[in-house]
Formats: sequence, structure tokens, C-alpha cells
Amino acid sequence: MLRHLAARAFWSISRWRLVTEPKPERPTVLVGAPHTSNWDFVFMLAIAWRLGIRLHWLGKHSLFTGWRGPIMRALGGIPVDREDAGRVVDDVVQRSRAGETFGLVVTPDGTRGEHTHWKSGFYRIARGAGIPVTLGFVDRTTMTTGLGPTFELTGNVAEDMDRIRAFYADKAGHSPERRVEPRLREEDSLD
Repeated sequence: MLRHLAARAFWSISRWRLVTEPKPERPTVLVGAPHTSNWDFVFMLAIAWRLGIRLHWLGKHSLFTGWRGPIMRALGGIPVDREDAGRVVDDVVQRSRAGETFGLVVTPDGTRGEHTHWKSGFYRIARGAGIPVTLGFVDRTTMTTGLGPTFELTGNVAEDMDRIRAFYADKAGHSPERRVEPRLREEDSLD
């Protein structure tokens, strides 16, 4: 209840508008992109709390040290050790197979640093757990944020990523200069 009220207050005073498709009705991997600013975290919480989505999110393990740890975990955070990031994929797949219901937010364009490809963890988690992806977005050009379509990945990486690229083609992120084109390294080997 408190989270829903906080989200309503946020959207009533924000210059940004919530423009969204209905929330997914089953567990999903919620792709948060373009991930270009720390404001994306605030938008993610405001969207989830407004729509009543119970979520988890992946974050670098340093966010969970000291006094921040309990707060980040209470907000749904799961720490990721970048030295063993593949383990997180396995853990999330096991949680899903064990029957845990959740929306998992993944920012596949990573840490907003200098890079050229999305990380494929979101794809491997969705395929491994047999759950769909939901495309979340932030777009400064229209001052909108929200959820786009939810769909099953086919296993054809090129076709799935073409569909994802088409959705994000006109989404600039909060800081457009930091936007990374949706492309997985696995696609490079297909060319």
C-alpha cells in the first residue's frame, strides 16, 4: 500500500509520463533499457509500484555493501559478482523452476560505461527458465517511460533481437548520448 501511494505521488509530480501496456500476468524477465542514468532505478521502482509488480533486480555487488545492503535487498536487489556473473543466471533459473514467482529486472546494456553490446544474461535467463521477456523503456525525447510488449523468445537470437531492436529504435533513454544499440555479441558470430 505504501509503495503504491509513493508511486502515485511520484507520477503526479513528475515531468515524465507513465505510458504502459498492461503488466505481465506471469513471471517475466523485465528488460530495462536504454539504461543510461541512475534515474532509471527510480523509474523502475515507480513503474513496478504503480502497477503492483513484485520484482527483483540485478545490481553490481558493491551496491550491497555496508548500510546500503539491507536497503537494496528490501527493494528487491540481487547482488551480481561480475567475476562470476554466469552463476546468477543459473541461480535465477533455479528459483523460477522451484516455483518462485517474480518479475526480474535486467539492464542488458550494463553499467552505462563504454561498451558496444548488450549482455546476454536476460536472454539466457528467459530461455533457461521458460519465461517471457517484457520490454521496459525510458525515452527522454517523449518524456515517457513504462512497459512495452511481453513475449516469448523463440531461441532464434537474430530474429528475437530484431524484434527487440525494432521496439527500442525510437527510445533514447534518460541520457541519449549513453545509449547502446540492442545487439548481443552472439549475433556477431551469426553474421
